[in-house]
Amino acid sequence: MQHKVIDTKEVVIRFTGDSGDGMQLTGTLFADASALYGNDISTFPDYPAEIRAPQGTVSGVSGFQVNIGSGEIKTPGDFCDVLVAMNPAALKANAKWAKPTATIILDSDTFDEKGILKAGFRTMEPVKELNIDDRNIIYAAITSLTKESLKDSGLDPKAIIRCKNMFTLGMCYFMFNRPTETTFAYIDRKFRKKPEIAAANKKVLMDGFNYAGNIHAIPNTYTIKPAKLEKGIYRNISGNQATAWGLVAASEKSGRPLFCGSYPITPATNILEELALRKDLGVKTLQCEDEISGICTAIGASYAGNFAVTTTSGPGLSLKIEALGLAMITELPLVLVDVQRGGPSTGIPTKTEQTDLNQALYGRNGECPIAVIAAHSPSHCFEAAFYAGKYAMEHMMPVILLTEGFIGNGSEPWKIPSMKDFPEINPPIIKTPEETPFWPYKRDEKTLARRWAFPGTVGLEHRVGGLEKNNNGAISSDPLVHERMVAERAEKVQRLANYIPEQKVIGEESGEVLIVGWGGTFGHLYTAVKELHEQGKSVSLAHFDYIFPLPKNTEKIFSKFKKIIVCELNSGQFANYLRTQYQQFNYHQFNKVQGQPFIVKEIVDAVNALL
Repeated sequence: MQHKVIDTKEVVIRFTGDSGDGMQLTGTLFADASALYGNDISTFPDYPAEIRAPQGTVSGVSGFQVNIGSGEIKTPGDFCDVLVAMNPAALKANAKWAKPTATIILDSDTFDEKGILKAGFRTMEPVKELNIDDRNIIYAAITSLTKESLKDSGLDPKAIIRCKNMFTLGMCYFMFNRPTETTFAYIDRKFRKKPEIAAANKKVLMDGFNYAGNIHAIPNTYTIKPAKLEKGIYRNISGNQATAWGLVAASEKSGRPLFCGSYPITPATNILEELALRKDLGVKTLQCEDEISGICTAIGASYAGNFAVTTTSGPGLSLKIEALGLAMITELPLVLVDVQRGGPSTGIPTKTEQTDLNQALYGRNGECPIAVIAAHSPSHCFEAAFYAGKYAMEHMMPVILLTEGFIGNGSEPWKIPSMKDFPEINPPIIKTPEETPFWPYKRDEKTLARRWAFPGTVGLEHRVGGLEKNNNGAISSDPLVHERMVAERAEKVQRLANYIPEQKVIGEESGEVLIVGWGGTFGHLYTAVKELHEQGKSVSLAHFDYIFPLPKNTEKIFSKFKKIIVCELNSGQFANYLRTQYQQFNYHQFNKVQGQPFIVKEIVDAVNALL
């Protein structure tokens, strides 16, 4: 059969196996190589929810999906062109994501009776049982070939088996003409103190590459040309990493040292880890014993003059709520990052959802409004974190930044910005007394922000705390004082609408249907709108990054469309919130609560049904 090299615009690869098979690393290396080659990419790491699920079972399957293209890529893809399944359980869990034309690579060594029964198959013919025998199935003895490749390496059997993911990666590099140089450089860096491990991984990768080139089951290979991205310097970045860097940038622009007090929690831990690496930029981090101490140390750091941050997810936000009210009534700047995951309680900790919105908006005692911002993609996490810091410090208030497991763990190319293009951050720091005695809650006429007075400054001695106080800082239980202070704090948050950008519409400014979304659903909604336009449908998208307060032109936008459909990964929290803000409009809903992102086709079908 004659070998063909086929040009294609977009391809989706899904790597799956046991959580110890290295599928996350395999997918990441493939994604990084593609990004450095110049492709636009979007990734979706899909972790098992159980920490130590039994090997070979469906509950222990780990996956990593990457979509690479020569054009604009906004999602990791609905279904895959290539599925790698390192055992029967991985095949059973992921066969539904393979396109009818997909190539499926299987490690035949794992498809023995024990492995097939452990995965829960009823027969000894899993491919036939799954009704996927019409796909291009490649049985490769990956485990045996890895052992053969490294039989003279001197490594122990366990270390040899751990290299089998590199064999799979080599096969995929051959199929899609990926360069190996960047991967070799990564391996050399990672194992610089263990050169024998580095050499083994590189050898297995090349043996997998050559094996794929010598078998007839892969008649064609594919090339995906570099994407025509806006000129600049790019790097592949995850949402959690971008969030950390955005916070550091806000610290730099404000001149305030960054302090992060946090407790590790999936999937937000990487933010704390990334910030801990930035001691060279003056970042201070404290891994606390629990969520409550995490936010309380951050509030103390804010009182002392730091740009304070705390990070969490789902149930951790619940634990921080009481102290969040303290940050609000003391009117201290604080950014609380919530990387949302499946709930309630511990829920599905490695899966993505948008189910913390109600908690962010309303989950506190008393009249306690707090600004809420949402990031919409991995790279946008940088900008969202930066502006969360800017608004927290300039308006002297806590800000909740909502991201999600999908975009926190996912990655995409990020054009590294020039910091001169970002605005300065000017906290209302007071260094000398303007009145005697000092009034800690005297407010700016435009923003209603109080002044930030650091402890130890002569003439600015003051008290803050959870008890209600007058503007001069004296504790007060006067009913009228309490009502006035409640109103001032609420109005301060509302006035943030004067400083955030107006809401934009993607597509026509008016029409039949307006899709409304927020947070990490942006890529899927944007792609769905493109597909609907190609079908000749009058559909536009309003995707909200600013949740509370809403942009000032929101009502004007809604009034120009006949129908509004709100799409979100919960049971309708944003739709219900919009009903309280703009009751004159009728809101249709499309909701998904499965711990998984949207599929573009789901959105297209829902909008077509509405039309």
